[in-house]
Amino acid sequence: MHKSNETIDTQGDTGGFFTIAPVDACTAPQSLLNFSFGQLEQILVADGLSPTHTRPLWRRLHRDMDPDLLVQASLAPPLQRWLTKHLGQGGRFFIDAPSEVADIASCDGLTRKFLLRLSDGQSIETVLMEFKGRHTACVSTQAGCAMGCVFCATGQMGFVRHLRVGEIVAQVRHAQRALRALGHGGLRNLVLMGMGEPLHNYDAVLTALEIIRDPGGLNIGPSRITLSTVGVVPGILRLAQEQQPYNLAVSLHGASDEERSALVPVGRRWPLVELMAACRSYCADTGRRIFFEWTLIAGANDSPSHAERLAALLAGIQAHVNLIPLNPTVGYQGTATASEAAKAFQAVLQKASVSSTVRQRRGIDVAAGCGQLRADKEQVRPRSS
Repeated sequence: MHKSNETIDTQGDTGGFFTIAPVDACTAPQSLLNFSFGQLEQILVADGLSPTHTRPLWRRLHRDMDPDLLVQASLAPPLQRWLTKHLGQGGRFFIDAPSEVADIASCDGLTRKFLLRLSDGQSIETVLMEFKGRHTACVSTQAGCAMGCVFCATGQMGFVRHLRVGEIVAQVRHAQRALRALGHGGLRNLVLMGMGEPLHNYDAVLTALEIIRDPGGLNIGPSRITLSTVGVVPGILRLAQEQQPYNLAVSLHGASDEERSALVPVGRRWPLVELMAACRSYCADTGRRIFFEWTLIAGANDSPSHAERLAALLAGIQAHVNLIPLNPTVGYQGTATASEAAKAFQAVLQKASVSSTVRQRRGIDVAAGCGQLRADKEQVRPRSS
């Protein structure tokens, strides 16, 4: 389990201080989805069971995704007795199973968005996308977000709490079961770009990914998993130090501190000189490139001069830029860059030998942008500035 007591000072619009907190032992019932394979084995052994029972239980949880382990006659009697004693009402453990509040498919059938209700009443979003026969899930890591990005529906609603490991894993299970119900194969890719800042919830996120990538379970390889951050510098450096094998995406949106902080308030805490130094260290330590996200907003950051400054900022970094036309939200008055302006922006990057892709906006008709479906269904108002 990843643990940290690091406190990060976020000034201005991000809500004061927050902590990447360790996972504390708790006497309340815990989700079996919270535990890595090694942790689950330790629990069983501590209760007097052989470690050989871990693998069949793991398969039921993460490969078969069985909703009712108590009726599994194929499990060995000692494990059946343990489950009967400890799982469910009044027991030490439960299995996260968020209820589905909404399931909306886009008109083209390629995007499907779920609004899921957690056990404490909080709701989160999970998106399932199809790209030429392969499927990608986009999952949330927090209820709300402390980063305050002005154009993001989640940032507009503010921070509520971190998601537990099991609540992150449960979203992937939900997406997998949705695919199976339609006769499709499993998920190929996973992106942590939904509600929340993954590196603000570092410990839970990394443990969840350890579970998700296990070949005996959900089996999504680390090279097909992307962590997206708005630029939490200590988290980027920690990913590099720990040699985490996942792809990294960094949201920029501005090539000067003034422009970036107007869109991404956390830029006041970690100015571009610190962020880009961390990115260079990441590339040097891991040997991997970074995906930089740039939301194209008409008149705000989409001119050729903006593209020239971005190219200069990325000089010497193994980088690929994803150019994403803005998904409009109620709390932000900006509009998406027109396609011709997006092409002109990309042409400047190409001339500077910076690789880039203009991303197709997906699921506009189902409010597929981060936080939009929750805001729409639950009438969550943007927080006051």
